[in-house]
Parts: sequence; structure tokens; C-alpha cells
Amino acid sequence: METADFDFCLPPELIAQMPTPERDGSRLLLLRRAEGQMEHRRFRDLREHLRPGDALVLNDSRVIPARLRGVNARTGGLFEILLLEPNARNDWWALLRPGKRARLGTCIALRGAAGQPCDVSATVVASNEEGHRRLTFSGVDDVQSVLEEWGEVPLPPYIHRELGALASDKDRYQTVFSRANGSVAAPTAGLHFTQLLLDELRGGGVGICFVTLHVGLATFAPVKSASLQAHRMHEERFEVGAEAARTIQETKRAGRRVIAVGTTTVRVLESVAAANGGQVAAGAGRTRIFIHPPFRFQVVDGLLTNFHLPKSTLLMLASAFAAPGETHGRDLVLSAYASAIRERYRFFSYGDAMLIL
Repeated sequence: METADFDFCLPPELIAQMPTPERDGSRLLLLRRAEGQMEHRRFRDLREHLRPGDALVLNDSRVIPARLRGVNARTGGLFEILLLEPNARNDWWALLRPGKRARLGTCIALRGAAGQPCDVSATVVASNEEGHRRLTFSGVDDVQSVLEEWGEVPLPPYIHRELGALASDKDRYQTVFSRANGSVAAPTAGLHFTQLLLDELRGGGVGICFVTLHVGLATFAPVKSASLQAHRMHEERFEVGAEAARTIQETKRAGRRVIAVGTTTVRVLESVAAANGGQVAAGAGRTRIFIHPPFRFQVVDGLLTNFHLPKSTLLMLASAFAAPGETHGRDLVLSAYASAIRERYRFFSYGDAMLIL
């Protein structure tokens, strides 16, 4: 299939730029893939569509305040640093802007959000073919210890605010069940949940379990190659604990449904299944799985997801899930998107949700 097959036009006013007043107050489009039917509901109605014995699987990765500011220690030129992934303590791959000025050996003195200096600096020691820079930090035992004070929430680039991230974003751009530090973008389908809703689902007999995939920027990047086969996914770290693996396997054996919250959760479960003969086993690793039509799912029976960017791997995954093993899921999902646009749903990270069953 071609990348252009997954394009669509979205009115700018439907891009959700601000936090919603309450997490489960979003709208929910229910897409029944077998019948091709759609229903417009509220997110809090999710409990009506889950059954006792179902397993709801969520990604518990926690977003770190990964955006830092700094100046060239020699010239005073401004830099923006977006931490991507640690190699070791005080050793990170990062995205720098302006990248052309981040030559090898450049020393960057960090600054606070208000421009105040600190004793921490970063030195560019390497670069890769993707244009990322490898940084080593000095002046602090572990740069992660100062991120809460000096770092900013790495909001998606389509959220334009004159003053940058709001104080409320530190809480709102984080799931209520987040635990493991490591993501530079939120697993956005999980942002809709409150602890009360999770407790109600448990009380109704739904099994709740968690896996971890540390989300990188590449997850949300558009596919630029003309064909899907030419696109190469970036690796992301994941972990599946013993309790989650046991819950999922017991659910499958009982003939019940595994409902994945977010495309990142799908990628974890299907990566693990592909490596273990269709079984979900405990363990940790890295994945670059690219799920697009046609794809046959071994674990996931239902998908809760947000509305995604055109030509993104996330939209392609949702299209694959809408018609497993076939190619017409794209038409079904784009039809659902068209309906959502007509009904004025909000799209992207702070937007509304879609449940595919």
C-alpha cells in the first residue's frame, strides 16, 4: 500500500490544544468492525462495552520532562534539547535545535525555564544518520535528578502556545497509572482514564493489567517514504511483567477478549507474541514492529485509541486492526474519521477516543 492512501484533511479547529476539564469527559466513537457500524458515545460509557472476564491492558510508561534549554558556552547561541533515550548515566541521545550548530565538541550550558543558569552542561560527542546528537552531561551526578526542576513537558509540535507548556500539562500529559520513567511522548489513549473509572471496571469483573513501552518521538512521526514497505520504524524499549503475562494468557485461554489501550500496548503484545509462538511471555526487549494492513493479530481483540495524524504509523495500525489480515480496514477507519470530523470530535493527543471492537 502507498503512504498517500492514509491521508485526510482535518479542520485546524479540531486539533485539541488544551487539557480537558475531566479525563473521562471526552467523546468516544465506537466502531464495530465486523458490521462496519459506528456509535457516538461518551468516554465514561466505556464500561458498557467491556465484559466480565475481559482484560484491559494499559501502557504504564511515564513521560519525563525531556525538553531542556541551554546556550552555547562559547558563543551564547540558544539551544533546545529534547532528550530521547539514555545510553548510560549522564549519556543520552537527544534532538537538538538548531541542529546545524550542534557540532562535535560543542558545550551547552543548561538554563532554567526563566533563563537562569545552573552548573550543568552537556557536550556533543557523536551524531547518527537520523541527525540526533549524543550528549554527555557534567556538573551533576545524574541529569535525570534535575529534570523535574529544569525540564519541560515535551508536548507535541502541533500544540502551539505562546508561553510553551502550562503548569497543568505536567499532570495532564501523564496517565493516572504512569509508573516507569522513560517516555518522551504520552501514550495518549490512556490519558482519558480516571482512577475511579479503572476501579469501576475492576469492580465489574474486568481484569486490569499493565505493560511498559517507552514512547519515542518516532511513534508519532509521519511516514515519509512513498510505500509502507520502505518505512523503517525506530526501536523502542518494552517490558511485560509476569502478572500481566499471566492475566493475558488466562484471558485468551478462557475465550475472553484482550482490549489494548493505545497503539503502544498493541505493539508490545504483538511483538512479544511474534517472538513466542503466539504466546505472551514475561520479559523485556526492544521492538521496531510496524503494523499496517494486512496484518494478522495474535493477541489483541479490541483497541482503544485516539484520532491520529495523517500518514502516521498509528493511523496505519488502527487501519490494520479494523480488518485483520485484509486491506479494506483503511476505508473503514477513514470513514470513521470522516464521521468524527462531521461530529466535531477533537483529534490528536488531547483529543477524543475511538474504540474498535
